[in-house]
Amino acid sequence: MFTLSKMASYAAVGTLVILGGVGLSARADELVQHLGPVGPHEPIMTAVGSKGVIAFYEPDGTHCGLYAVVYTLNDESGASGTQVRIRLAARQVINIDSPDNKSVSLQCGDYAETLRIVDPSTVVAAGPPR
Repeated sequence: MFTLSKMASYAAVGTLVILGGVGLSARADELVQHLGPVGPHEPIMTAVGSKGVIAFYEPDGTHCGLYAVVYTLNDESGASGTQVRIRLAARQVINIDSPDNKSVSLQCGDYAETLRIVDPSTVVAAGPPR
């Protein structure tokens, strides 16, 4: 007889198997990208020149508690990874630059509802939401 905990365990394993199969179509040498916009705890993954960026945020009231890891794309050891943590106000933008003059700009959404990649030339300076 199945107990509730056994059923929950099987459901969790089944979910992992299904989700694991979704990513099988990508080749090992291809960079997986997820450009957003994303909600809390969802990753944005992209390349910026020779660097890779993985970023997510935790909502903190109307602010985004941004966490990002920047690493060298061809570094298989992971030793090149650098963590960045910053608190962004609503609509505030942070630029992450690579040594080869490439840049990605991340913006905290209104009321910390989203994090998205933006074109910095289209961002209008604004104060906090009222």
